[in-house]
Amino acid sequence: MIVVENLSKSFGTHLVLKQVGFSLPTGGVTALIGPSGGGKSTLLRCVNLLERPEEGALTVGDMTLKFGPKSPIHKDDLLRLRRKTGMIFQNFQLFPHRTALHNVMEGLITVLGWKEERARLRALELLDRVGLPEKASAYPLTLSGGQQQRVAIARALALSPEVLLCDEPTSALDPELAAEVVEVLKGLAKEGMTMLLATHDLRLARAVAREVLFLDGGVVVESGTPEVLFTRPLRPRTQAFVSTITGLSPDSYVV
Repeated sequence: MIVVENLSKSFGTHLVLKQVGFSLPTGGVTALIGPSGGGKSTLLRCVNLLERPEEGALTVGDMTLKFGPKSPIHKDDLLRLRRKTGMIFQNFQLFPHRTALHNVMEGLITVLGWKEERARLRALELLDRVGLPEKASAYPLTLSGGQQQRVAIARALALSPEVLLCDEPTSALDPELAAEVVEVLKGLAKEGMTMLLATHDLRLARAVAREVLFLDGGVVVESGTPEVLFTRPLRPRTQAFVSTITGLSPDSYVV
């Protein structure tokens, strides 16, 4: 479960998130959509404290953190929260000098302190889960973009996170390769993985998400199921944005 309460984040004088609030139940999948600069990626990074909010509160599972000038975040709390979350980036962030297998093993050995053989067996299991058992000995540069992202998903799953955070996981891929990643994330959603993902890919949002949040200017403008938000949004700003990615005229929405 994720609960975000009145979360605010600034960069200098620019307020990127303005008292954002929403909840995501265990096993739920929520997609964040909106224009570039609307706050999607910053919100994801705040959930695992790659960025630290100035105000508000965050609950992930059984852990709640409050933010403010009188609420410092201790290192132990930071590490504990990050172990609850797995992060997938749009540019994969794989170690180029390590094989797919060793990319997945890395966190198990360095973070959890597993022995190499135990980590290898777990990594092979995860590569099989994302459909890449035959690529265990391959280096990232020899893999397609879709394959690299699937290795990144396996790596994110290695520490058994409670929540998977996905930052534009298909944006760097052509449609065919993106479809590979969509299928993997769709399978994880069916298995009950809690996911929060930022995306411009409506196919991904429709296939995976149960709820969609439209962020613009650092606030949640509108939320709803993919079917509702992509076909009959209520807010004029949402209508205008969705029309740019669906090809529908804002005037065609029934409101």
